Amino acid sequence: MTALEPPDAARAGEPPAEQAAGVPGIVKTATATATGTPGAATGTPATATITGGVLGRSLRALSVGIVSVVLLIAFEATAVGTAMPVAARELDGVPLYAFAFSAFFTTSLFAMVLSGQWADRRGPLGPLTAGITAFGLGLLLSGTAATMWWFIAGRAVQGLGGGLVIVALYVVVGRAYPEHLRPTIMAAFAASWVIPSVVGPLAAGTVTEQLGWRWVFVGIPALVVVPLALALPAIRRRASGPVDPQAPVPALDRRRIRLAFGISLGAGVLQYAAQDLRWFSLVPAAAGAALLVPAALGLMPRGTFRAARGLPSVVLLRGVAAGSFIAAESFVPLMLVTQRGLSPTLAGLSLAVGGATWALGSFVQSRPRLEAYRERLTVAGMVLVATAVATAPSVLIPSVPVWIVAVAWAWGCFGMGLVISSTSVLLLKLSPPAEAGTNSAALQISDGLSNVLLLAAGGAAFAALGGGAAGGHGAAVAQAGVAGAGHTAAFAAVFLPMAAVALIGAWVATRLHERRPA
Repeated sequence: MTALEPPDAARAGEPPAEQAAGVPGIVKTATATATGTPGAATGTPATATITGGVLGRSLRALSVGIVSVVLLIAFEATAVGTAMPVAARELDGVPLYAFAFSAFFTTSLFAMVLSGQWADRRGPLGPLTAGITAFGLGLLLSGTAATMWWFIAGRAVQGLGGGLVIVALYVVVGRAYPEHLRPTIMAAFAASWVIPSVVGPLAAGTVTEQLGWRWVFVGIPALVVVPLALALPAIRRRASGPVDPQAPVPALDRRRIRLAFGISLGAGVLQYAAQDLRWFSLVPAAAGAALLVPAALGLMPRGTFRAARGLPSVVLLRGVAAGSFIAAESFVPLMLVTQRGLSPTLAGLSLAVGGATWALGSFVQSRPRLEAYRERLTVAGMVLVATAVATAPSVLIPSVPVWIVAVAWAWGCFGMGLVISSTSVLLLKLSPPAEAGTNSAALQISDGLSNVLLLAAGGAAFAALGGGAAGGHGAAVAQAGVAGAGHTAAFAAVFLPMAAVALIGAWVATRLHERRPA
């Protein structure tokens, strides 16, 4: 699902990386640039001589190129959910369905930290080029997969590429664009998600039905060639190399790299244990926890996991909101295709309107007159998310019309627009300038880690209750007008716990402001 950070957020004083924090996919995780110094190149000579807007002569090629890259990656992000149920069925991999999503998030956790340090030390051209290459290779691996594990490996490679690209693009913005133009290019990045959120499911569904799901994956790498041909030469001119070539190259923060590797590896091992539900799976589960927990504690503000008031609760809320919603959303197309017999196109379109309502929620929270009510807005947003997630599995009852999902998801996305954008605003408000970078990275790690863990938990519950069999004959069951009881329980075991997690998020949202002394 997509989200849009309105231009008003930029006018409210957010730096470029944080303006992006409300946009999922490529934009949502962009603030991991903070592992170095966001907007490190403010005031560089390259930006001082620029005249005209983002489409002026000096920036036109760069702007068109990087916005086109975002557009294509946004399309891929929205298209995957439409094609995934068909891919999982054809590869006999429905029990591993959640793994195909969480593998992307797992590897991107490490890549974001690596990209931030790489870009700060050597410039964004290296991680951007490597990231696009890895992203394209991952698409090709998934699109040519003969088994589900091969497909998942491709998704993991995509995650590495996505994490590198996400951060590098925002470093490009910080270095190549003068400060007064950054809100405009960030708004263009956000707008790049509108068309894919509406057109992506329809296009991907049509391609899946007419040509096969593989073309959704293998066709995109060829489309990236043209925008890259425009962007890379401009990036080389304006944003390559260290910020100050005369200054010593900053040392690599090996501790953060180790923590990032630990959190990524630990999350991956935990996912494996969750998908292989046997007694000896407790061994990799314990090993994964031993890697992940210390790394997460080292990368998060103190008090995050006990919902301490103020900044720790802001970071926690971001993870709770994103994880519960994305984990549930990943199963919506599968449920509609296998249990109600919808085509992949119609299943994907059931989520399309959410792109607009998420944008509306982001716009509403940005109104200056509502600033005093931000905590109440986030509470209301989490209640809307919980209600949407709890309502979705009602379509497993044959008499419930399938359009209920589209209506529920529209409201849920409105709530997410309120919450995700508000966490970005509050993070900056509660962070001293010297700590804004570290805290921004923590916000994104919370987001990505919760996606991994809750997808793994949901996938394990789904597989344990026989959900893997849904891909085999769910469509036939749906045509008969009855959803199998086992399949109903499997889907309910995903959606209802995620709704409960979202309600916990509503409580966390009451703790976003530090208690004032009496």
